Amino acid sequence: MSGSTFGHLFKVTTWGESHGPALGAVIDGCPAGLSLSCIDDIQPLLNRRKPGQHEVSSSRKEPDQVHILSGMFEGLTTGAPINLIIENEDFIKDDYDDIKNIYRPGHADYTYFSKYGVRDYYGGGRSSGRETAARVSAGAVAIKILTELGIQVHAFSRSIGPFESKATNINYLETNTNPLCMPDDDQFPLALDYVKECKKNGDSTGGVIECHISNLPAGIGEPVFDKLEAVLAHALLSIGAVRAFEVGDGFTCSMAKGSTFNDSILSVSPNGIKKESNHSGGITGGISDGSRITIRAHLKPTPSIQLMQSSITTTGEPTNFSTPGRHDAVIVPRAVVVVEAMTAITLVDLLFEQMHAKMNLLVAFFQSSNS
Repeated sequence: MSGSTFGHLFKVTTWGESHGPALGAVIDGCPAGLSLSCIDDIQPLLNRRKPGQHEVSSSRKEPDQVHILSGMFEGLTTGAPINLIIENEDFIKDDYDDIKNIYRPGHADYTYFSKYGVRDYYGGGRSSGRETAARVSAGAVAIKILTELGIQVHAFSRSIGPFESKATNINYLETNTNPLCMPDDDQFPLALDYVKECKKNGDSTGGVIECHISNLPAGIGEPVFDKLEAVLAHALLSIGAVRAFEVGDGFTCSMAKGSTFNDSILSVSPNGIKKESNHSGGITGGISDGSRITIRAHLKPTPSIQLMQSSITTTGEPTNFSTPGRHDAVIVPRAVVVVEAMTAITLVDLLFEQMHAKMNLLVAFFQSSNS
């Protein structure tokens, strides 16, 4: 199976299945000398993603304890590949025995079998949302690198189902600790009641995750096929539940006029430009302009629901079924940290690409390394 590696200079490969003994990630290209701790730097992000923390999430109880197998010496990265492993502990394979011969709507059952001729029906195997735990573990390393550079990545739930927060000043610490990862405005209680109702009825809902990138310098992004927004879109759309991506004003830009959409430039500094507005979302010509970058990922409803659904069996016979097991009524809150992780991995890779964009950067690097 190809396609399990993301990045060029900062490469992340994830491995493992939902109901296998373990899953994890290998990071190739992490610089030597980065101070890194499982407990302080990686585990807190995994704790935000793990199931069983709120009444609207899956009741599967996974500790998601991460361990570093290689690439470290006395608390510092060595430059060698970093292997991260997370053991699976709370999986119940019997939940899937009754539906192993059914192609579940909204899942990759048919497409995986069509491509490979074999599929892991225990929790979806490689196509399971549990694979994102590996992404978060690797993303935590990327976030540590960005933190060293003063760059911040924060995501939150902008909307759940039909309920959209209009908050502009986001308290990220607050959103990280409530069950929906959503700003606590008048829409929050309505959204929470809506999710509870979906769960009570055996149904599910989707939503939108918004991500803010602050202090990214101007000049990041490759301006043709690897535009900053293009690579971010690749990263976020690779998350299983994501069906659409936006940057800046996003979908509404198609209804705007140039006279209102263009961001008037007020001043220029070494760190970027100051603008009257930010309809472009901090990216112009595929390159960061120094403004705050705003991106959004639209997530579909969790496909595993308890309501009766119609499908066909692997032999082509029509059937009706209800999905057993433990599933989220909404996946959006647990995916917030996944969006942060994939965004951070993308930014680190493009920052490394920037090192050879200008001759003076190469000169400065070699002069500093030889001094």
